[in-house]
Amino acid sequence: MAGMRKDYPEHFAAGLEPHSVRERYYFARGPQLVNRIVEITPVIEKKMDVLLAGKAQGPAGNAGARLRADLASRGLKLPLLGNDDETANRAYIRQFLLEEERELGRKYGLEYAEAYHYIGPKPPAVDEYIKQHAVPL
Repeated sequence: MAGMRKDYPEHFAAGLEPHSVRERYYFARGPQLVNRIVEITPVIEKKMDVLLAGKAQGPAGNAGARLRADLASRGLKLPLLGNDDETANRAYIRQFLLEEERELGRKYGLEYAEAYHYIGPKPPAVDEYIKQHAVPL
């Protein structure tokens, strides 16, 4: 929405100019077209950090620590959850919340991946027309 002159006029007051993005990645959920798989293995720890920060909402936050405490109150333990809250929270996320990313990654020979509907820049109309209609001399 920041690509047109009438969008966000307060930006112009700050000296910013309109700018449109050339590539868009839409998180593919539901019936959207999936046309791009992105490996997220190199940033999986960062993703876990973000999930851990969501204490007020979402399925992560302190869920591992809460589960560990609940099990301990019943005289039970999951070795997966370790012996401290940080380990429990990270293990919970890795085991239960990143399952889809892990499964998708396996499908493509990766450790973790995400699916997107990618819309890239359109080639110039002239280039496309030449590609479809040019004939040898």
